Amino acid sequence: MYDLYFWPTPNGLKLSIALEELGLPYAVKPVNIGAKEQFAPGFLAISPNNRIPALVDHAPADGGAPLSIFESGAILQYLAEKHGSFLPADVRGRSEVMQWLFWQMAGLGPMTGQAHHFCKAAPEPIPYAITRYRDEVARLWGVLDRRLADRDYIAGTYSIADIACFPWTRAPHLIELDVTRFTHVNAWRERVGARPGVQRGVAVKPA
Repeated sequence: MYDLYFWPTPNGLKLSIALEELGLPYAVKPVNIGAKEQFAPGFLAISPNNRIPALVDHAPADGGAPLSIFESGAILQYLAEKHGSFLPADVRGRSEVMQWLFWQMAGLGPMTGQAHHFCKAAPEPIPYAITRYRDEVARLWGVLDRRLADRDYIAGTYSIADIACFPWTRAPHLIELDVTRFTHVNAWRERVGARPGVQRGVAVKPA
């Protein structure tokens, strides 16, 4: 039913986790970003921003032609709405989930990505940039830690907000971030990481 254009980055893993959690059939279409395959014209037609992941639904609800979707947050919302899972139907519950989904898309993901770039990939170390982004990631972990102080999952029940955030918290050592003080986030990471669907999603590899 679905084609998942994928590489095992945090954003890619959001979608492999979601599809496994939902128990949906999908085919992995590898897009090797190291080889710059994301810039191929065929992929551009599916993902105008030349970024993975992207999804093609071969059985959209309107019964029409296959539907392609880019941007991981939009894909998570699409899947949750279509299959009626991991996104509450009530207005308050839905609003909470969507706020935290946007928080990940606008903050946790981009800031962690920048921290990783300046810590590991920049051609020369730039101390200001390293400190700037690492400190911002630590601040965001603090926001999430406070949120999880009195609940098991970000919006109370497990949702696409958890699916979106989890892959971005899996490897803080890559930016040399000490996360021992974020006890609520660490407990949440163990809870989410223990879910069978999450484990299957994390284990997905390019074919």
